[in-house]
Amino acid sequence: MLVDSHCHLDFLADPARSVERALDAGLSAIVVPAVCPEHFGRVTALARAHPSVYYLLGLHPCYVDCLKDNALEILKSAAWTAQDDPKFLGIGEIGLDFFVPNLNRDRMQDLYIAQLKLARDLNRPVVLHVRSAVDQVSAGLRRIGIHRGIAHAFNGSLVQAGRLIDQGLCLGFGGASTFSRATRLQSLVKTLPLQGLVLETDSPDIAPAWLAKGEQNEPHQLARIARFVASSRGLEFAELACATSQNAARVLGPPGGLWSSSSALPSNTH
Repeated sequence: MLVDSHCHLDFLADPARSVERALDAGLSAIVVPAVCPEHFGRVTALARAHPSVYYLLGLHPCYVDCLKDNALEILKSAAWTAQDDPKFLGIGEIGLDFFVPNLNRDRMQDLYIAQLKLARDLNRPVVLHVRSAVDQVSAGLRRIGIHRGIAHAFNGSLVQAGRLIDQGLCLGFGGASTFSRATRLQSLVKTLPLQGLVLETDSPDIAPAWLAKGEQNEPHQLARIARFVASSRGLEFAELACATSQNAARVLGPPGGLWSSSSALPSNTH
């Protein structure tokens, strides 16, 4: 049992075939975050078409300069409307990106805080983009009082990781940690408490080291990523897979309830 906690399935060439390959590789659930209002319908449709797929709604920080003025209101309306949909998990992908130059940081920060407030009002978790902005993202979580979610593609320090885990979040690791030069990431993967880790592919982005240039990263790669992480920690594959899947269910599962009966995730993880 494996959960891909972050996969942009709506950007893949053949999402249905990608889901099929993922199930064959042992995945039980794929979580698909949205990046802008134009993708809300896509991620919702994918979740409804595939029992193993779940979705989030959010405004990605790297899209800040192309979002229309009413993007936040569209998100709020869509998220409240989705409240009774068992496939809707929370608010994401949201956050801050201080790595990409020339983005409107003031608007990015305003949208981030507004989306945290929306998650709080909905009592839903968040899935966070934290590139070169871990401290600022963490400050927002503390300010608004968010205690559930995932810091996706985490690449911060051990101290920053500890703060996020203490805040109630899990940290997402995927293909980036498989490169031999990624010594700091690999150290985090080995030493962080297991209850703070989830796995992801970020498909089609952040391909693992073994994919050739131009080869599409897909969610079925999570099985090999999981074996890499298990080996790094000196764990059996099954132990690592079960623990990270339970972590994903703990931080993403609907409040006060269980994952839908159609899901392959266990119902005893809350």
